[in-house]
Amino acid sequence: MTAIIIVIFVIGYLSITLEHPLKLDKTVPALIMAALIWALLAIGFHAGWFTVIDTHENVFNFLTGGEAAEHGFENTLLHHLGKTSEILIFLIGAMTIVEIIDLHRGFEILKGAVKTKSKRKLLWIIGILAFVLSAIIDNLTATIVLITLLRKLIIDKDQRLWYVAMVVIAANAGGAWSPIGDVTTTMLWIAKNVTAMGLIEFVVIPSIVCFIIPFFIASRMKVFKGEIKVDTSEDAEAERLLSSKTMLFLGLGMIVFVPIFKTITHLPPYIGMMFALGIVWLVSEYIHPEEDFSSSKKHLYSAHKALSRIEISSILFFLGILMAVAGLESLVYGVSNSGDPVGTLRYVAEVLQDAIPSQDVVVILLGMLSAVIDNVPLVAASMGMYDSPTDSVLWHFIAYSAGTGGSMLIIGSAAGVAAMGMEKIDFIWYLKKITWLAFLGFIAGAGVFLLIERVIFSH
Repeated sequence: MTAIIIVIFVIGYLSITLEHPLKLDKTVPALIMAALIWALLAIGFHAGWFTVIDTHENVFNFLTGGEAAEHGFENTLLHHLGKTSEILIFLIGAMTIVEIIDLHRGFEILKGAVKTKSKRKLLWIIGILAFVLSAIIDNLTATIVLITLLRKLIIDKDQRLWYVAMVVIAANAGGAWSPIGDVTTTMLWIAKNVTAMGLIEFVVIPSIVCFIIPFFIASRMKVFKGEIKVDTSEDAEAERLLSSKTMLFLGLGMIVFVPIFKTITHLPPYIGMMFALGIVWLVSEYIHPEEDFSSSKKHLYSAHKALSRIEISSILFFLGILMAVAGLESLVYGVSNSGDPVGTLRYVAEVLQDAIPSQDVVVILLGMLSAVIDNVPLVAASMGMYDSPTDSVLWHFIAYSAGTGGSMLIIGSAAGVAAMGMEKIDFIWYLKKITWLAFLGFIAGAGVFLLIERVIFSH
């Protein structure tokens, strides 16, 4: 039965990667895979075939634990749904704020700031914006904002896909050195494995290298030579509104406020995002976008319209893939080196550790694996595996690898998944055109990290 669950995950995962040849929306296999994995887990658990482990390493067996084990199973499922929902609510909030800004044509302000028609210059401008924005807000939101901006700047979809793919690389690199830039760095920060200053001090230079190398190579490629075709017919329609500047700065300002809210209240980030969305929604209800604004036009700029424009299939895809991975994480597969039962993902991590004695090589492999499997449970597993002190080399390297390794596949990071959903990027296209660039950046950054930590500042 354990093998069946793993086979379902593999088949589901392959269906997601082959969505275009199969002509099947990736959300479908993700949802079916998650439901089947948990259904088999529940059937097997009640039949006594499986034991289940929660995130606090409590193990539940129905045959020996009875009703208490039943509650343990239910609470494990609820815990994973809660953790997944935190990401989904954060995502819905960020996407809605971005759509409200877009309805008020706030991104016309940014578009006006980008004056160049040179493809190469635009590549660097967009890349630097993605790198910096992702560290301030987070890599997912920065990607959403910049894809929205690119839609305004580049009419040709084939050309735009290249820029969007490069934004994913830059955003993941920018998020890796900031405690709020990526879900995994936030996890390490909350668990007190890293400090904000320690993370910035040791991870920022490798992250810059990881960003610059692919962009330098790409800027020499034929696709980024010449000038961009600008659609002048859209200019009249896309004029700024009276509310454009206000909604742009309010929207981005409220997203930036989310980590401040978290620091003050110690509440999870999604609570801050709910507050941010509430404030932006409130202002959007009363602001006047035009001189002769009447209530009959109000629906054109309302948050209700913004909500209708959100890519709900992407949200449901996240739900499916994260709950499927949570199912694998909860299934007890074997015992650890210390003799305790461990979940499937933790077991894989321990097998890796035994097979490869060098921690650095294991962490590089973890980065590569995070392109295939969601980096959140991988980092969670590594946090359970190791007992290193705060701001140790290990935690900094895990933050770098898990944050940037996901760029190697389009489904390897939240930023990539959002880009895939918004621009319908083909998995195979990204694999052929972008993966090698992301890999070179990742390895170069990892080399610089090890040079700094192991050679220059050996400790």
